[in-house]
Amino acid sequence: MGIPKLCFELRRVRSLSTSFSLSNSLYLHNRGFFSSSPSYVYNNYTIFRDKIKPNANSSAPYWDHTSFRPFLLAALTSSSGNEGGTDGEPRSEVESLIPDLSGSGVADGSFPVDVVISLLDGYHELTGLPWWVIIASSTLALRLAMLPVLIVQLRKLKKISELFSKLPPPLPPPFSGKSFIDQYLLFRKKKQELGCPSYLWSFASFAVQVPCFFLWMTSIRRMSLDLHPGFDTGGTLWFQNLTELPHGLLSPIFPVLVAGLHFINVQISFQNSSVGKMTGLLSILAKYYKHYLNVLTLPLLAIGFCVPQGSLIYWVTNSSLTVIQQLSLNNSAIRTKLGLPDKNVPVKSEISGKFDTPEESSFASGMTNNISVQGLSPEELFGLSIQLLAKGHKDRAIPLLRLALDKDPEYLRALIVLGQTFLQKGMLTEATEHLEHAISKLSLVSHPTNEQIDLLILASQWAGVSYMKQERKKEGIEHLERITQIKEPEDPMAKAHYFDGLLLLASALYDDERKTEAAKYLRMAVAYNPAYSVYLEQCEDDDNLINTQRDR
Repeated sequence: MGIPKLCFELRRVRSLSTSFSLSNSLYLHNRGFFSSSPSYVYNNYTIFRDKIKPNANSSAPYWDHTSFRPFLLAALTSSSGNEGGTDGEPRSEVESLIPDLSGSGVADGSFPVDVVISLLDGYHELTGLPWWVIIASSTLALRLAMLPVLIVQLRKLKKISELFSKLPPPLPPPFSGKSFIDQYLLFRKKKQELGCPSYLWSFASFAVQVPCFFLWMTSIRRMSLDLHPGFDTGGTLWFQNLTELPHGLLSPIFPVLVAGLHFINVQISFQNSSVGKMTGLLSILAKYYKHYLNVLTLPLLAIGFCVPQGSLIYWVTNSSLTVIQQLSLNNSAIRTKLGLPDKNVPVKSEISGKFDTPEESSFASGMTNNISVQGLSPEELFGLSIQLLAKGHKDRAIPLLRLALDKDPEYLRALIVLGQTFLQKGMLTEATEHLEHAISKLSLVSHPTNEQIDLLILASQWAGVSYMKQERKKEGIEHLERITQIKEPEDPMAKAHYFDGLLLLASALYDDERKTEAAKYLRMAVAYNPAYSVYLEQCEDDDNLINTQRDR
């Protein structure tokens, strides 16, 4: 009886360790385990140990630091009353295996999971609190530890939004003539000059919170499935046993809480965002993404019935803290103390009155992130107007451009863009007035920069087009001819605008029956861009036709 009982005690102790499944597999494949000779037991255990971990003399296992080892020694040294005979030798052989068994270090988890379990064990031994309190309070501590990352991220994003309008686009505009590398280097240089934070800060909290959530969830789930000491009695109320799945009459409480808190978090996240004010493809994508998150509530409800109650305590606590965090960060007083912009500051009525409809006023409020428009600089107002113009909202961009000029009447970029906007809306008189004002300012500069040369070319182009649309060809051609007096720019973007201006001048001269002069400027444009050759061929063919008719 000594050998079977001793082997049974050894198997029972090993089943409490993390190698439970492996030891059971050995038993199922070796039916003669209990009836075999002592040498068979020893040899099979040696093979089993070597397969799991050849170097079995590593650091002490989990039970060396808990009450497992005394239990193990007591079980292996106990006898059924037969101290001698055939039972003594096998017992001593198995006892000699105790160091190897304790040093095998068999584990089925990863190192991060083991670290979290060790931390929770240490916390539990230090405080003596019930396991459900340990899980909930450790979740709170984890979220508090991650909160500084979120606050820093929000501050960085605030600074990015303030500097965004001052940065050139990272990708070259179409037909600008700039290469991707040159444009990106320009963007990076300007970004470093302004001290703009990296755009990767947008993913900072996500990159920290999501891995921590899954790590904590996996660790507690493993503790539940491995029947961690104390988990079977570490709960309270209807969830006394943390290793079990939800069952009984009150089993839906945790799954309903998980699904309900997820739904509440989605609604709070989208409530104060500008998703409802977006237009185009982004609006459609955001709309479907919100629908997807809402529908995800039902699968989460079903998943809640398949997760141990220990993991559900963590999940519910984490989701509850997310709700509290979102509501807190939407509070004006808290945001002010954290140095974050207030989400609830309305647009001043003086500016809102410049919009034609309430819809436009709402859009302007969304575009300025609910910050008072009066508090924005001319550069920031100009940047917002460019975003609106890119989406085709000319009526909404005009008040912002006018406000920028009220703040800085000499702001040439705003003058020119406002003139172009009036031109596109057919308000030709207003367009001419603003463009000529910009031209007069730029003409007085003795040593213009590349940007000022580019602005002069653009202003001359649009002023010429404005006069041509008013059937005032002479004034229009004079403005376009001003471009020919400018030296060909070296900057790729200004050079592209320069030859676009020559093409417009050639078109105006062609309409004015000055085809020879038109062909001259078309040849210059074709030398820059061979795609313009089709216009040159048409002009030369018409000129040859006229000369032929004259010869007849």
